[in-house]
Formats: sequence, C-alpha cells, structure tokens
Amino acid sequence: MKFHVSTALLLACLGPAAAAPACVAQSGEQRAVLLELYTSEGCDSCPPADRRLSQWKTQAAFAGRLVPLAFHVDYWDRLGWSDRFASPQYTQRQYAMAGLARSRSVYTPQFLRNGRDWRGAASPLDGAGGLPAGAAIALELGAANGGQLTVSGSVTVAKPGAEAWLALYENSLESVVLAGENGGKVLRHDYVVRRLIGPLQPDADGRLALRQQIVLEPGWKRADLGVAAFVQDRGNGEILQAVQRHACSS
Repeated sequence: MKFHVSTALLLACLGPAAAAPACVAQSGEQRAVLLELYTSEGCDSCPPADRRLSQWKTQAAFAGRLVPLAFHVDYWDRLGWSDRFASPQYTQRQYAMAGLARSRSVYTPQFLRNGRDWRGAASPLDGAGGLPAGAAIALELGAANGGQLTVSGSVTVAKPGAEAWLALYENSLESVVLAGENGGKVLRHDYVVRRLIGPLQPDADGRLALRQQIVLEPGWKRADLGVAAFVQDRGNGEILQAVQRHACSS
C-alpha cells in the first residue's frame, strides 16, 4: 500500500484553520529514519554522542529524512549527578524497545535506528534508504499560547498492529554539571524529549486523528520546541514512519 499525502489533502484533514499559513509537516512515500539516542548527563561517554546528534540539526540534506530524538534515562542519577532531563518513562522505553527487538543491548550512549540498535560510524541514512513507508502522518502545530501547545493532524497505517507516538522536544539546552563522571563540564543538548505521549491506537480502519494539548513547563524555550510523530509496530518495535516539525513563532 502506497501512502502519499498531498498538500491539499493535508490542509483538508487539518481543517479550516490550516488555510492560513500553517506550521505543518507531512510524511512522504519513503520511510524516514527515526534515530533515538539514549543518553545521560551522568555518563562520561555520552557527550560525544550528544554532539553527534546535534550536528544533524544544521545539515539541510537530512531534513525530512532523519528524525533525531534524545531520551535521557534515569538509571545514572544515583551515581553522583541527577540529570534534569531524565525520566523513568524513557528508561522504560529503552528496555521495552530492546525486548521488542529481542536484544539484550541496553546501554548509554545507545542509538536506535528505526527501532534497532545502531552503532554505525557514518551517516544514519546509509543502508536505511528506499524503504516504503508503512504509515502516513500529517502534523500541524498551533501557536504556543496560554502555556499550551496544540498538536493536530492524522495518522493512517497500512496494516493492523501499529501504534503512534508524539514526542515534544527542545533544542539548544545547556547544563553546568557539578558532580559525577562529567563534573566540571558544560554539556549542550538538542532534540531532548520533554514529553512522550502514547501509545495512540488507530481505529479498525487504520486511522487516527491527532489532537493533543501539551502543557508547557515554565522555563521551556518556546522558540526551541518541536514535535516528532512516529508510528511503530507493536509486535517488534520497527518504526514504520516518522516526521517532525519545529514549532513556529506565534
């Protein structure tokens, strides 16, 4: 089954409000690469991986083809430094993804490329291109008003057994680490997941209407926020499609 969402269809499914200049994204016929980094500020081997993730922010050739996300895990927190971006939810996802892939590999820093452990030295797109999309995603971000960000859109999946997720992320973050393995260092981060919403289940026809109001925490920089949407196979964790959109100014 081929998926193609034209701009006209995207605007129709997002409603009349999208007729004005909109903050939208749509997936293509080929599968994008969701690159998940599991990291921690308490891990002295993690900063190079964080920098590697950040470098793709400025490479235009990766736009629309690579969706990076940084999940800060909490199991390093007891070893001298509490990572302010860490969440037990992200630790649980790392272990769950390993289980779905029938892998025993859980470590930091760990990259998952479309749901599978990836230790490549070159581009994350190498060897991952040309796969047909297993889902179509249309995404619109509203203005961040009143301490909330509205996320709308739609998901259509090709076969049963898929689920959708939304991740709110923030770029251009900095921490002065005072203790632990990275004590005395200034660490900089991009694509840091601030909220993970899901799993969201499509209906019997494989369709899902996205409508979320994400409450923003004080101190989050609205100009540096973005949202990624991705669809994964519930049975094996394979990522079927992903798309992201940086928040637009209000």
